[in-house]
Amino acid sequence: MSAALPSLAFAGIGLMGLPMCQRLLAAGYPLTVWNRSPDKCVALVAAGARQAFSPAELCQAADVVMLCLADTRVVKKVVFGADGVVEGAKPGQLLVDFSSLEPAATREMAAELESRTGMHWLDAPVSGGTLGAEAGTLTIMAGGRVQDVERVRPILLNLGQRLTRMGAVGAGQVTKVCNQMIVACNALVIAEVMALAEKSGVDASLLAPALAGGFADSKPLQILAPQMAESRFEPIKWHVRTLLKDLDTAVKLAREHDSATPLSALAAQLMRLHGTSQGNLERDPATLVELYREEKS
Repeated sequence: MSAALPSLAFAGIGLMGLPMCQRLLAAGYPLTVWNRSPDKCVALVAAGARQAFSPAELCQAADVVMLCLADTRVVKKVVFGADGVVEGAKPGQLLVDFSSLEPAATREMAAELESRTGMHWLDAPVSGGTLGAEAGTLTIMAGGRVQDVERVRPILLNLGQRLTRMGAVGAGQVTKVCNQMIVACNALVIAEVMALAEKSGVDASLLAPALAGGFADSKPLQILAPQMAESRFEPIKWHVRTLLKDLDTAVKLAREHDSATPLSALAAQLMRLHGTSQGNLERDPATLVELYREEKS
């Protein structure tokens, strides 16, 4: 049966990419992997993946090439840089980008890749964090041709509980921006709430179970509040820098479309204070509670 499955390639074996690749291998897909730091591929090679040593090499035998990378700059380098995807891509192949990028840049890169190689682009950013990646319950929001979305739907449903086509290329990234505006603002207000509860003499560890099922409930509340209450910031499940990058993208997109986003703009300022000024970019967003706690003498 596995011989009939399409061959996959994956670039970006990070917090999200590793469990996503593990699920694809478990589903029986032939998988080739690449990462800038080759040692991150060791566990996947041991599980049956083949290791490539350049993004271009990923394209040699793949029907679908997948990316899960840090930001627009990194995706551009992996696709169009030296030994990039563009040097190995062929017509009929499909690039699926799970990264969270600027929508305009995504549309530009998709057009360039297709004009130079014939390879189509599907932006398919995800939401659900590392827990969702491990459980295969991610939410996937896609931008691209209908036929391209349907082509990879059986593959992506090994990774997520829901795949929704939002429109043409770039629409998935716009949807992810909206998602991240809600998530980031939620994370910041949860941090405020936890610190306020603590200072008011309430057992903050009881907030998440107390509010479960009510209008204030959310997945971020159930994940972040217990971590904040216990000051449990490791293992790192995601990064402050990711939320800051996505908020900056939101503010930029709002300016491009003359749309008011005052709460997200303020959230970006607070996230930058915590991440850049206070040195927390590589830490878990649960550390946002430290913004509001009084410094210990």
